[in-house]
Amino acid sequence: MALIPCQVLRVAILLSYLSVLCHYKAIEMPAHQTYGGSWKFLTFIDLVIQAVFFGICVLSDLSCLLTKGSDNQEQERQLKKLISLRDWMMAVLAFPVGVFVVTMFWVLYMYDRELVYPKLLDNFIPPWLNHGMHTTVLPFILIEMRTTHHQYPSRNCGIATVCTFSICYILCNAFVDAFQHSVSI
Repeated sequence: MALIPCQVLRVAILLSYLSVLCHYKAIEMPAHQTYGGSWKFLTFIDLVIQAVFFGICVLSDLSCLLTKGSDNQEQERQLKKLISLRDWMMAVLAFPVGVFVVTMFWVLYMYDRELVYPKLLDNFIPPWLNHGMHTTVLPFILIEMRTTHHQYPSRNCGIATVCTFSICYILCNAFVDAFQHSVSI
């Protein structure tokens, strides 16, 4: 029962995301100590989304390998649910949020670096970690799209979920900003 290359790729991608997350959380930055911490940054949320997504991919690969040749209907049903979750997450969170983060970060970085990544951050975040957060997301998600067939949800479901995620992110950040402002007064 040998692993095929796309399964090995998913494990490697998951491990790289876990490594980036661990290194990022280990950094002593003033922004991590404020209300909301890392969760107020879309880049961090995207890293968590990508790690969870590739974790689900690895889990579905392992489940598929372990249930191969089994006639258990319950296992088949559970595997189909896991694959549906993987496909849904790819379509409504991992791909749109990942592409948005990479595109917006580098466009704003080229326009005016200080808007998204002030030079002060170079003292805290090494260049390899910056690329792990803002560059590798796009090639990894494109590799996943190329190596795996996904069943996408309806357009209305996808758009509704992405809009809900976006509104929740904006409202949470507005709440954090308002709370910090009221505490500082």
